[in-house]
Amino acid sequence: MFKHFIILQWKSFIRSASFKANLMLKIFMGFMALYFIVIFTSLGIGSYYLIEKQDLGDPLQVVNKYLIYYLVIDLAFRYAIQKMPITNIKPLLYLPITTNKIVHFSLVKTAISFFNLVHSFFFVPFSIVLVIEGYAPLGVIGWHLAMMALFYSNNFLNVLLNNKDSVLIPIAGIFTVLVISQYYGFFDITVYMAPVFQAFYNSPWFTLLPWALVIFLYFTAFTYFKKHMYLDAGLAQKKTFAKTEDFTWLDRFGSLAIFLKNDIKLIKRNKRSKMTVLTSILFLFYGLLFFTGAIESYDGPVWKIFAGIFISGGFLFTFGQFVPSWDSSYYPLLMSQNITYKDYLNSKWYLVVIATLISTLIAAFYLYFGWDAYLAVLVGAVYNMGVNSYLVLWGGAYIKTPIDLTSNKKAFGDKQSFNLKTMLLTMPKLVLPLMIYGVGHYTISPTAGYIFVVLTGIAGFAFKNYVFKKIEKIYKKEKYKTLLAYKQAS
Repeated sequence: MFKHFIILQWKSFIRSASFKANLMLKIFMGFMALYFIVIFTSLGIGSYYLIEKQDLGDPLQVVNKYLIYYLVIDLAFRYAIQKMPITNIKPLLYLPITTNKIVHFSLVKTAISFFNLVHSFFFVPFSIVLVIEGYAPLGVIGWHLAMMALFYSNNFLNVLLNNKDSVLIPIAGIFTVLVISQYYGFFDITVYMAPVFQAFYNSPWFTLLPWALVIFLYFTAFTYFKKHMYLDAGLAQKKTFAKTEDFTWLDRFGSLAIFLKNDIKLIKRNKRSKMTVLTSILFLFYGLLFFTGAIESYDGPVWKIFAGIFISGGFLFTFGQFVPSWDSSYYPLLMSQNITYKDYLNSKWYLVVIATLISTLIAAFYLYFGWDAYLAVLVGAVYNMGVNSYLVLWGGAYIKTPIDLTSNKKAFGDKQSFNLKTMLLTMPKLVLPLMIYGVGHYTISPTAGYIFVVLTGIAGFAFKNYVFKKIEKIYKKEKYKTLLAYKQAS
């Protein structure tokens, strides 16, 4: 039966409306996977000798000391990028296939994910080095198996957390408090967690405990998904008092007003869009890593413009990145109306620009760190509005990923507020301004670098009509591919 499921997944991939784009991205992600494999393998081999050379103490104990952070960062990374066990269950539920097999297949798919396998490229070489350097083989094997169990525990914990945001937020808050407490010397959690990880080496039979946790989390996820796996899951709504919202103040935008009103209502009424906007607000504080000297490697001049792009462009990168996917549920209806792509894209552009302006004004608190810090934000905002605003619209024509705004209520809903495809298309928006700034900074002066970036943004405004015609032509060319993709289940 599992072989049959795999064949169905393969046919879904090769028959997808965006097969060519998906294939190219798969190849690119394959190269990225090879890159991370090389990095993790190098760390696995070299970490022992690097720790020993720096005279930081026993290498195994040093690694155990910081494993708690490794595990939490792994969980956060999974939550942001790892796809959930997506199975097109609607046609399967009509067939004589047991629910148990469907759920087992979906969960096993996550177990063989690259997010689990990549850690082996660090821990296997590191464990081999430990044995070569005289550590007890039985203890190393016990410790290694325990580490693998903890990462698989993260895998199934992530499956559950992606459907229960109310659990994740308190966990994230507690961990943030712990990090701050350790940074300022109030409380060091590593003092208490390091002996726990060390115990897996000292007493190898303790390895049974994390593997028991893996089994428990697996069957917890299995029970949860099986309980909620039916076609009308999440359709029942709580009764609330109805209220109307006219947003008449948007009428000043003329024919664009109806689109702007729809977007604002979408943001206010859907959990996924609300979480996306919340994420964009968190981007405002990203600059604290750069302008406070918290991370030494971020002190370079080019990193300031990088921070400015992120601080002012939070909404652009989170919400704007998914135009027109936010409208995927009624996109066919939009395309059947007497509207033009120019009006549709213009409304999205204005929404992104207004949000960027608001973010820039709120980010005025960076003046506390000096005029140079806020200048980077202002320069980044001009570039975002003049260049990146077009790039997100252009990229949207090729991201044919439908967004189900109610999927947070479904056990097998797709978690697509962020994925690798959008991350790859985000890279040009970040690399290009750094290159422009670098040319001015290193050939003339830092001020010239800022001027070059600003002039590029202003040039974007000057050529807005020309650029929009090009983007509109792309959307028209991709129109029917997009409509077909939105009709397909993810």
